[in-house]
Amino acid sequence: MTAKRRHIPQYGTVEINGHTYYRTIITNAEGNRVPLYAKTREELYDKEMEALERNDNSALRRKSPTVAEYCEKWLLLQSVHVRKTTLTDYTSKVRRHIISELGDMRMADVTLDDIQVALVPVSKKSVSVYKSVIILYKSIFRAAKESRIIDNNPTIYLSAKGGGVPQKDKTALTDEQVKMLLDTVKGLPPYVFVMLGLYAGLRREEILALQWDSVYLDADAPYLTVRRAWHTENNRPVVLTELKTKAAERNIPLPDCLAECLREAKAISQSEYVVANSEGQPLSYTQFRQLWKYIVTRTAKPRTYRVYKDNKVVHDENGKPVKRTIYPKMGEKAAHNGNVVYSLDFDVTPHQLRHTYITNLIAASVDPKTVQYLAGHESSKITMDIYAKVKYNRPEELVQTMDNAFAQWETV
Repeated sequence: MTAKRRHIPQYGTVEINGHTYYRTIITNAEGNRVPLYAKTREELYDKEMEALERNDNSALRRKSPTVAEYCEKWLLLQSVHVRKTTLTDYTSKVRRHIISELGDMRMADVTLDDIQVALVPVSKKSVSVYKSVIILYKSIFRAAKESRIIDNNPTIYLSAKGGGVPQKDKTALTDEQVKMLLDTVKGLPPYVFVMLGLYAGLRREEILALQWDSVYLDADAPYLTVRRAWHTENNRPVVLTELKTKAAERNIPLPDCLAECLREAKAISQSEYVVANSEGQPLSYTQFRQLWKYIVTRTAKPRTYRVYKDNKVVHDENGKPVKRTIYPKMGEKAAHNGNVVYSLDFDVTPHQLRHTYITNLIAASVDPKTVQYLAGHESSKITMDIYAKVKYNRPEELVQTMDNAFAQWETV
């Protein structure tokens, strides 16, 4: 079968420097009339088709929304499907890591190289942050492709492998460190928070959302129920009854020491919240940092301060602020506050309290499924990763276990 012949127009001709050329005029994407020339009709026809295709692509790019416009639309669409806390996380990462880098570009103009350059600052964040931003990029551009906003998806070959800074392994507090910490904060505002982290394993957002109606101190076996979560928006606290996962909603038995601590706290509380600010309301992010500062200021570690005189920062001859480093010693009183005694020789984070709780459950031979439930882990993999590190990182115990496992071979 012969190929179908193309219908090529009868172009006009012009003489240029003694040579005859076929000529036509097209209107480009900017509305300007542009002449095209060629020695043959076929060549001119190909040029005309290429130019018209470029015009179409250019027009498509002009119609394409900017990255900022489409990302905001995408976030609005997600608000129907995801929890408020998840949407808050999405919004923060999209605006901070995508819109801030590529926001003025048209969606149709974004290339894989553009995205990889935009990801350079994110690569200095943790592995989990880097991976979540990659997922957001892929989700946004896939949705744009499915909605025919763009013809090509630049994220097809985008990978999260090797990106981000690996986090250090979480370490639990030792028994001695737990005792030092509790002795240090006893009678101070963060005491109840610390007790709930160490003896109930609650996350920070669960502790700061905990209300007395979820604490059952008069039950035969006292317990508390996790049913709310705290987060902040523009430094203002927001307490939601919708938790991040179904596994987060759980009942946690209270050890005697924690039950007694909560009874004492409830007797003097004038708030519906277990941990509250001076007005009985949940803490803002800034107020939580102030709460945790009671612990940080009692840590015997070097710290650098700016030097002040008459309530003004002192500057050197180069105009730079003068700084002074102090090296606290255990048992000393802070020079600026005689009520503060340096009594901790280790750093501690809110999440470390929870990790210590989980570690102690495993060390006490609580079965993994129970640990998973009490910790509120949605995935058993999270629990088992911690379980393996705690349970099987004891060479002296493993030696005996291995001896017992192969004892019968000795008689063969």
